[in-house]
Amino acid sequence: MLWMALGGALCVGAALIFLRWWAGPMPIHMVIATILGVWLTFMLGTALMALAFLSSGTGHDEQVIDRMKDEASLDD
Repeated sequence: MLWMALGGALCVGAALIFLRWWAGPMPIHMVIATILGVWLTFMLGTALMALAFLSSGTGHDEQVIDRMKDEASLDD
């Protein structure tokens, strides 16, 4: 997770550099909002992907009962 946090910080830096190039000087509130928005979005995606891999790796996905599978076989 630490590596992904550093990756998020790199994305924040890239976003700030791009916005500075595209829009010029930015107010401090826009800089803070950009930092929080980009970094938190990056970390949320990281956490959700980690949970998806954890769910798959621990066997929780195999425990799900597919109720639509039984209905599809009745229609045939």
